[in-house]
Amino acid sequence: MFEGFEETRIDVGQAEIHLRQGGDGPPLLLLHGYPQTHVNWHKIAPELAENYTVVTPDLRGYGDSRGPSDPETRQYTNREMAEDMVAVMTSMGFDEYRIVGHDRGARVGYRFALDHPDRVEKLAVLDIIPTLETVERMDYEYAYAMYHWLFLAQPHPIPETLLANEPAFYVDHLIDNWAAYPDHLDPEAIAEYQRCFEDERVIRASCEDYRAGLSVDLEHDLSSRAAGDRIECPVLALWGDASGTVDFDPLEVWEEWATSVRGRGLPCGHFVMEEAPDATLAELEPFLA
Repeated sequence: MFEGFEETRIDVGQAEIHLRQGGDGPPLLLLHGYPQTHVNWHKIAPELAENYTVVTPDLRGYGDSRGPSDPETRQYTNREMAEDMVAVMTSMGFDEYRIVGHDRGARVGYRFALDHPDRVEKLAVLDIIPTLETVERMDYEYAYAMYHWLFLAQPHPIPETLLANEPAFYVDHLIDNWAAYPDHLDPEAIAEYQRCFEDERVIRASCEDYRAGLSVDLEHDLSSRAAGDRIECPVLALWGDASGTVDFDPLEVWEEWATSVRGRGLPCGHFVMEEAPDATLAELEPFLA
């Protein structure tokens, strides 16, 4: 897994980011989702590394990265995590780059593109719509299907205490419920997600991430909407046909936030690049080129 990639850690001030880097060519930043780590790119990162310098970090607090020692919700906004990635890429000598994000990483990615339009050349968002749009569509049926948003955002230490009791069970539960083809996820990758979720610091960080999603991140999205801000770089939106986002047309949603959008649904559930790596690459490679 990640043969030919090098591991390193980069201190960005409030956080210490663990990442793998491989390949040669224009820089490409891959941002993972929940409840995962950078390992969720293991099926497509080596192929992308044939044409790009691929950087696959763990977001602050996730995986083997470390966040603030005394975490607060405002330290886990998409904006703060995007600033981490600015520092990471700057330290590696990269001022402009392409970004591909999945799930929580895609939320960091679109905030990144809104806050730092001069740095993001292209953006691919996998299986999300903007956070504000998600919340505005959350009727009782959507809330039932997306209960984890409301559960994880409850005050500390309620979700942390419950998750720490059976972290591996919870990771398995999410995979079984969100994947159309759970058996397409590599057991070695799942074991890595479980290992990281056994760390109470990771559980705490992920809960703060979701608390920010239902508070400060919404403030930032509302501010961007009010200001008429739009993502100016080309955007590729991909989603799983069997994922929860297909109750509406994601492209129509993204057209309200970006000037140039294309994309489509893929034959899979939420874990797009792990369930359908070939189909994902078939869309990503021409878009990124």
